[in-house]
Amino acid sequence: MSDKRTLGIGMVGYGFIGKVHTLSYLNLSYYYNPMPAKLKMIGVASVPKKEAEEGVEQAGFEFATDNWKDLIARDDIDIIEVCTPNYLHKEIIIEALKAGKHVNCEKPLAMNLDEAKEITKVADSHPELISQVTFEYRYQPAMMRAKRLIEEGFLGRVYSARIAYLHSGNSDPNRPLYWKIQKKFCGGGALYDLSSHVIDLTRFLLGDFKRVFSKLEIFTKERPIAGKPGQFGKVDVEDLALTVFELENGAIGTIEGSKVATGANDEYRIEIHGDKGAIRFNSMQPNFLEVYDTRDAGEPIGGRRGFTAIETVQRYPKPATQFPGPKFSIGWMRYHSGNAMDFVTNIVEHKRPEADMHAGYKIQEVLEAAQISDKEKRWVDLPVEN
Repeated sequence: MSDKRTLGIGMVGYGFIGKVHTLSYLNLSYYYNPMPAKLKMIGVASVPKKEAEEGVEQAGFEFATDNWKDLIARDDIDIIEVCTPNYLHKEIIIEALKAGKHVNCEKPLAMNLDEAKEITKVADSHPELISQVTFEYRYQPAMMRAKRLIEEGFLGRVYSARIAYLHSGNSDPNRPLYWKIQKKFCGGGALYDLSSHVIDLTRFLLGDFKRVFSKLEIFTKERPIAGKPGQFGKVDVEDLALTVFELENGAIGTIEGSKVATGANDEYRIEIHGDKGAIRFNSMQPNFLEVYDTRDAGEPIGGRRGFTAIETVQRYPKPATQFPGPKFSIGWMRYHSGNAMDFVTNIVEHKRPEADMHAGYKIQEVLEAAQISDKEKRWVDLPVEN
């Protein structure tokens, strides 16, 4: 008999990202052995209910419901996974914490800074519970290696960074209206959905933001309403978010979040330059982190100087089992498993997550500052007063 505790999971939302979180938990014991706890898929809530019923069939959840409060009421559910549109985050997180549940929430944390502050206040009032935000790219081997190199001083003084997260889904003006381009559901467009990821990565790698200047642009201001021929709805959040930033450490740079990057799939790019070296990465080539070291000899005829590809592939630190092996190409789902393992470990060890609600709040500050900057056409200092 195993003496490991069992953590019951309740999944709120079983659309695309709910399936991603579910699959991450189901696969976790393959990637990490031994596991710190047993996991049990108890309940799944989604609207319409047929989505939740799909979760029962696919993932073995014990029951389906269209009311997330049914999950919170269960004594055998320890974890609430928040995989809903942004406008629902605050109520679910707060009610789950008050009911004694650990919470893992998709990014961004909230619709705005006021909501984020309210969430962090409740989280702080329940220090016995673990609450975390899903910033899965922190758990990519290339980014983990980049962070170590930077901490070791490989770059020296950091001068600048160019960071982008690119999608092409809104390039087609005939794409129907959907929740991620309606402010009442999402709070922000490409800024919230894409830039939030790389804002977190920037902070993860280089530290806190000092100030930002942003331009947000809506290229297609009306889109057809699905199932209603000839009817159009207003788009009130941006297709493209461009942000110039300055960090507390003096580095400057740019962040681009775009849903109109024609030709892109799901692609983020990072370039960081310092006086001793440089780092660059493209998520479409996820197995290698490229580094440039000025300490390499430049002569004769270039010596050994130039960008070198470090084969990060699936080389995770312990307790990862290196399954299916360090040499096999890594995939996007693997980063979510890294996030899920971190969350479960933090619960068992009662350890405060690095990507806790305060980390989510810090990203929300930058998002809010960017929106203010675009509206008032000025630099906005951090922290933002809300």
